[in-house]
Amino acid sequence: MEIKTYNKRFDKFKGLMFQKNFDYGVKLRCNGIHTFFMFENIDVVLTDKDNKIIGIYYNLKPNRIILPKKNVYYTYEFPADYFNDLKIGNTFDPK
Repeated sequence: MEIKTYNKRFDKFKGLMFQKNFDYGVKLRCNGIHTFFMFENIDVVLTDKDNKIIGIYYNLKPNRIILPKKNVYYTYEFPADYFNDLKIGNTFDPK
């Protein structure tokens, strides 16, 4: 699956808002997100600088907030149900 890296402020803010039927993931340099204005559920993976998984949210519904978390460096957003076997503490390899 293609992973797009969003570095610009507007791109990071927008993330996957207003997207339907997307088939790619998004990598953001942030430690918290919201799902306002999203049309579909998403899977979210929070990692540190070394891509060690700190948090996982499966099938996150629209209009939810993940408050900023300590030690989170990257946030990955994917279509819902893309992952089902991730574990906190493992190294995340999004390929």
